[in-house]
Amino acid sequence: MGLRKKRHEDAPAGPPHDWAVELHGVRRQYGRGGSAVHALRGIDLALPRGTFTAIMGPSGSGKSTFLQCAAGLDRPTAGTVHLGGTEITGLSENKLTALRRTRLGFVFQAFNLLPSLTVEQNVVLPMRLAGHRPDRRRAAEVLAQVGLADKARRRPGQLSGGQQQRVAIARALVTRPDVVFADEPTGALDTTTAAEILGLLRQAVDGLGSTVVMVTHDPAAAAWADRVLFLADGSIADRLERASAQQIAARMTALTAPAYAGAAA
Repeated sequence: MGLRKKRHEDAPAGPPHDWAVELHGVRRQYGRGGSAVHALRGIDLALPRGTFTAIMGPSGSGKSTFLQCAAGLDRPTAGTVHLGGTEITGLSENKLTALRRTRLGFVFQAFNLLPSLTVEQNVVLPMRLAGHRPDRRRAAEVLAQVGLADKARRRPGQLSGGQQQRVAIARALVTRPDVVFADEPTGALDTTTAAEILGLLRQAVDGLGSTVVMVTHDPAAAAWADRVLFLADGSIADRLERASAQQIAARMTALTAPAYAGAAA
């Protein structure tokens, strides 16, 4: 009963199929004994479908490990992870790879586009990797949604950084995934372009019903989300709903202050 209560702390009441991402008692430890690093210390969390969640925290708080475990890129030491109602914790590597290619979308800071492929070919790559025939009509649809309808035949090297990240978002959305995981998606972009990219992620949630989970260090980026979860020392230390960049920055400062005070002592 205690687990169920905790599970609902971060999401409104509803049947299990309403959750896009669920983590129950997720721990991730690297190494053993006295030198062991506890990257995650028992995360209990349920995120509803069709929402935008930002993950923040000081350096070393467990943000990247959280994203990797939630997305099935890393296996937790303990606990379970469900994506779209499917438990992924015990899946074989082959099944996990298939699930990532069809039901998850990824957007990274470095874009991760293949320079030798056209924009259209990069967008349909998840379909090819999953063994499906590329759907060019669907590719045209998502490219139009991100404002690149006329760039399908270009190569990534012919595009600006912001345009390349738009291609990455189109690629992430092309399979209509359960969840889009974004890791510092605006880290390499200027402020204006970053706002455009965040607007596209927001639009994917509000207009397409997508679920976005984004790791960021930027309070202005996090302010686009429905909720912000703050990690500290591998645990969820705090959360804010529909907060401004100023509120988020103040909460981050408060979270890091004890560490600075301890270092100065």
